[in-house]
Amino acid sequence: MHAAMASAAALKNRVLDWIFQWRGPERGTIVLVQRRVFILPTRQGLLFAGVILLMLLGSVNYDLSLGFVLSFLLGAAGIQSMLHTFRNLANLRISAGRTSPVFAGERAEFGIRIANSAGMPRYGVGVTRDRISADYVDVPANGETTATVAIPALRRGWLRPGRMTLFTFFPVGLFRAWSYADLDMSCLVYPAPASPGLPLPQPQARDGKGGTQGHGQDEFSGLRPYRPGDSPRHLAWKAIARSDVLMTKQFAGRVAAELWLAWDALPPDMDPEKKLGHLARWVIDADARAFAYGLRLPGLLIPIASGAAHRADCLRALALHDAAADRS
Repeated sequence: MHAAMASAAALKNRVLDWIFQWRGPERGTIVLVQRRVFILPTRQGLLFAGVILLMLLGSVNYDLSLGFVLSFLLGAAGIQSMLHTFRNLANLRISAGRTSPVFAGERAEFGIRIANSAGMPRYGVGVTRDRISADYVDVPANGETTATVAIPALRRGWLRPGRMTLFTFFPVGLFRAWSYADLDMSCLVYPAPASPGLPLPQPQARDGKGGTQGHGQDEFSGLRPYRPGDSPRHLAWKAIARSDVLMTKQFAGRVAAELWLAWDALPPDMDPEKKLGHLARWVIDADARAFAYGLRLPGLLIPIASGAAHRADCLRALALHDAAADRS
């Protein structure tokens, strides 16, 4: 019984692969050629066809010439709308857009570039992954636009969006045309920072002596966009009130204070994922205070440095710590 069900499921998958041309992740640009675009009537389209059929039967039964004219006119309009629905999706070019790293627990936003090389615009093109929520865009003639697909980032590591559906109901909703696109793209998910986190290890001066100097907050040097994990004490509330955009204060004049953020500095009985969360919090806090810091993980050492690039390198190392994290 189980063998028969497994064989039937395998046959179904092969048939679906053949019909919908599922090939797995595809690199580069995907062109929605005619064989990749599918179309079926919607519920409204089926109701529309049923009404036309009833009108035609009534016209035959009562020999109504005007009834024949109206039935064939509506049928021709329905066929014309089917052609427009198909053309609204056909020959679009789909490629991977920009994706920024996020923390676990946030939503990863995958940018999908949709290019239109035809001389007519495409209206109401939707992109969805779960068929629950979708992003609708209009693609200008001989131009391109970007649709965004948001996916919950539940765990650290690499997150791949999987197969996405592009669809349209344009112009009147009687038909639904759709196509599948599985782009070779991914988003890096950092560990969720512990909240509240443990206090930072004691900074060390470059001469090896402990000290609490060197927070790098001697002189105000400007503003930068807010990043998740920034301390609320560093938010520029006056600038936020003027522009309604979250901004964080930056300070210059970092002195020779540095620290090591080490795996071994955390309690040995702590869960490894919790350790990564506390290390992520330390990286964020150390960067916010402009410390020079390094990261020590089992089998990996990132030298002491500072700045946005160093922060990204440390968070990346935490996201991909051990082979189990590199999974889709």
